[in-house]
Amino acid sequence: MKKKIIASLLSLTMVFSMTACGGKNTDSDVDYIKDKGTLVVGITDFEPMDYKDDSGEWVGFDADMAKMVGESLGVDVEFVEIDWDNKIMELKSKNIDVVWNGMTLIDEVKNSMECTNAYCSNGQVIVTTDESKLDDPSKLTFAVEAGSAGEAVAEEEGYNANSVASQADALMEVASGTSDAAIIDLLMASAMIGEGTSYPDLIHSDELTSEEYGVGCRKGSDLAAYINEQLTKAYKDGKTQEIAEKYGVADAVLEQK
Repeated sequence: MKKKIIASLLSLTMVFSMTACGGKNTDSDVDYIKDKGTLVVGITDFEPMDYKDDSGEWVGFDADMAKMVGESLGVDVEFVEIDWDNKIMELKSKNIDVVWNGMTLIDEVKNSMECTNAYCSNGQVIVTTDESKLDDPSKLTFAVEAGSAGEAVAEEEGYNANSVASQADALMEVASGTSDAAIIDLLMASAMIGEGTSYPDLIHSDELTSEEYGVGCRKGSDLAAYINEQLTKAYKDGKTQEIAEKYGVADAVLEQK
């Protein structure tokens, strides 16, 4: 009887050993993405980082960098618009594999995600129709993207603010007169407002904050380290700077060591 039990245990041990040796590490996000053949990128409509061109394709500095990483993995890249306020939940539920959308590296993000090194500098600015309104922001009603650094600034300053789905929506609120002002990323303001842009009659303030962008992956994911390697390689060979020049964000790019 004892011999049979010992033999059974040995058989089970061999099965587990073979499974462990022959199977892939299911804890690896890099392997998971390669196996399914798709890198799913969570984004919002955020020019010049992620936006659609005239043909309907997602382009922008972040979009092109994500495509570069997808190519290095040998997989397709799929862009999915998400509710920015739910980005952490979207990652955890595996609806997306990565958040790559001009994401400010605030404490909430760094505590809930595995983040890459910072790759761009940024700041928050006030956008409005009249420079005189900037004299007393406390009297204004602001539009801010839910879950954004702009919303955090409004809360910190005690401003009267309404949350909207995206920074693009916040700009539309100001242009239509629904809100007095918006707090958005400087990089977006530089691309979207002023002469020759979609909103020629809007202006923006000086930077209210100084911050940095990073890419967010699932907590504990090996994908963040992989992306860091690709960012370093792209910076070294000049690919990052080439893409940044294309979208007008070259001055914001941070060196990858």
